[in-house]
Amino acid sequence: MTPLVATAVLFAAVTHASWNAIAHRITDKLVGFTLIAGGGMLIGLAMVPFVPVPAAAAWPYLIFSAVIHAVYYVLLMKSFRLGDFGQAYPIARGTAPLVVTVLAAAFAHEVPDGWAAAGIALSCAGLTGVALWGLRGRRPNWAAIGAALATGLTIAGYTVVDGLGVRASGSSLGYIAWLMAVEGVAIPAYALTRLRGEFLTVLRPFAAVGLLGAALSVLAYGLVLWAQTKAELAPIAALRESSIIVGAAIGAVFFKERFGAPRIMAAGLLVAGIGLMLHAS
Repeated sequence: MTPLVATAVLFAAVTHASWNAIAHRITDKLVGFTLIAGGGMLIGLAMVPFVPVPAAAAWPYLIFSAVIHAVYYVLLMKSFRLGDFGQAYPIARGTAPLVVTVLAAAFAHEVPDGWAAAGIALSCAGLTGVALWGLRGRRPNWAAIGAALATGLTIAGYTVVDGLGVRASGSSLGYIAWLMAVEGVAIPAYALTRLRGEFLTVLRPFAAVGLLGAALSVLAYGLVLWAQTKAELAPIAALRESSIIVGAAIGAVFFKERFGAPRIMAAGLLVAGIGLMLHAS
């Protein structure tokens, strides 16, 4: 993983945490995710005429990924309804890197060397520390934790599927455009059937901020997909989840959730892990 790739993934982490915070900020989660998923679909459709069509070998991955993403959106909505942003987001994102490491070894034949494995382990330790700090001083909300853990498994699933798919596509831009266009249908379609005549009325007050979230979402994942064509999946997944630190900071500043010294220490472990992963490359 070159410094350029690492920088792209770190920028993706910031934009990813930002769109998740926007989704959490909108009180009605169905409205928020309808705008973000639907906005992503519109951006994807706008890109389609100007980018290559993904190669035939990529389409099974793309379709499977769209299905996983639909499940991911549902679980993420549930996580945000049940738990604090500073708790749900770290647990959901922190679950993914270790699972991605296992799946990448099994399906992409990418077994990390000693330095990379140490970096992934350190990063995961830091991410777990941030997640556990979100539980401090309170009884665990097991429903929220379960939803967040399930969300993390879907993240790991689509990360590996898209990593294989974008490599087979021949064009990272073509893959992200078509993925956004296909995956963005499910949530707005469900909202339309549920809200019926109130659909536009309910969405209108949040349209601007929701579409901003959509643009950030497409940018964040587009950068990750490009990075997956340049480096192995597991280190990218671990580095991408540095968004948890950004998410914790957003939770502290905008949602008045404590950050605290343990999260600073966890951030230090994450930075050390990133350093090891870069050393391995």
